[in-house]
Amino acid sequence: MSKAADLFLEASESKAFDAAHLKTVRFNINQYDKKVISGKEQYSNLELVKTRASAIKQKSIDNLEKYLIEFEANFIKRGGKVIWAEDGEEAIREALQIMQKANAKTVVKGKSMVTEEIDFNPVLKKHGIESIETDLGEYIVQLRNEAPYHIVTPAMHLSKEEVAKTLNEKKGTPIDYTPQQITEFVRQELRARYSKADVGVSGANFLIADTGAVAVTENEGNGLMSMAFPKIQIAIVGIEKIIPSILDLDLFLPLLATYGTGQHLTVYNTIYTGPRQPGETDGPDEMYVILLDNGRSALLEQTEQRRALSCIRCGACLNACPVYQTIGGHAYGTTYSGPIGSVITPHFKGMDEFKHLSFASTLCGKCTEVCPIKIDIHKLLLLNRKESVDKGFTNKAENWAWFFWKGAMLKRSKMDKGGAKVKNFMLKQFFKKQWGDRRELPTVANKSFNQIWRERKGIK
Repeated sequence: MSKAADLFLEASESKAFDAAHLKTVRFNINQYDKKVISGKEQYSNLELVKTRASAIKQKSIDNLEKYLIEFEANFIKRGGKVIWAEDGEEAIREALQIMQKANAKTVVKGKSMVTEEIDFNPVLKKHGIESIETDLGEYIVQLRNEAPYHIVTPAMHLSKEEVAKTLNEKKGTPIDYTPQQITEFVRQELRARYSKADVGVSGANFLIADTGAVAVTENEGNGLMSMAFPKIQIAIVGIEKIIPSILDLDLFLPLLATYGTGQHLTVYNTIYTGPRQPGETDGPDEMYVILLDNGRSALLEQTEQRRALSCIRCGACLNACPVYQTIGGHAYGTTYSGPIGSVITPHFKGMDEFKHLSFASTLCGKCTEVCPIKIDIHKLLLLNRKESVDKGFTNKAENWAWFFWKGAMLKRSKMDKGGAKVKNFMLKQFFKKQWGDRRELPTVANKSFNQIWRERKGIK
């Protein structure tokens, strides 16, 4: 078993029996569920919308090279610069060169999961550059030295009392601050940061090929502020975020809002097309887009699992997943948690080290049911499992156990051999650990259904 798997089991054991944690997370997810029901009411034919969105994303992924080159050409036309990064190390190295050339000391960063993926903030800190999270949830977890708990809502695991306590300990605010007072305090705290920052960094919800644009959708305006004030802008974006046309946004923006937060549309929707043009008064002097691979090409090579690259990061599958609801986001030990994270992480970070995530599922199919892009997530989890076996990422004991199990299951005469006593002994000897410490092993009945049926029918 890999080190990541051991840590996953340890964290899962802890969180699954943490009553306070479960109460907070399930309350917050319940609030989300109510809002999504309301958000879906804007559609007269939601199924048609999902089908169209699915087709566009599938087309984008199947023609990824074509659309990325089109995006690059159009973005460069307006004075922007595009950098292709094979992995996180290269992406950070390129970003650092830009910052060091400008002698930057402070960076304001809009909400971005891809920067979490490449450990952006810790690396900048080592080089003497302060990177400040400006999304409220990200700001809170940064104060706590934690990773985001959820793709959309980074501080979902915290109650308002815990947030107030964090600010009291880190910033000296009153322990009884209300959510309104917390928001006002953080707003004032960040305002000064925006105006003094040397560089603004963001991710992107979509890259638009036909206009060479970066589209960001958000509710707080922190992403807009992070990119509005600094003279240098850097967007670090996964290559899978591409869509063919700006006209596709009228489909994707409401769909992402509905499934992400239950809104008809998020509050701030911004399209960046490059640095300030001649005659314009606002905008940065320089704008860069770093296109990040970091394992995405490995996933693209998979004929079926590549479908996971269509994900628009709405977080719906996390909220629906009974496993995520029980163990929480941090237990996964990865940037992308929940069902979709369990599909893509083994390809991004290595099947050998992270294959266990594909097995951490009930396969209930709820993730597939709620996906707005119609990704067959639980099927992809099964394909990951198959791939891990095909590549030999199993131990000898497991292989032998399944060898004998398969042999017995394929022939009735072998299944009936030994009787219930022998079978119960074998279960206790070889399968007790797999069944867990808190569940009793099933007991094999003295007679099988086949035997009872034959006796009743008088068949020998």
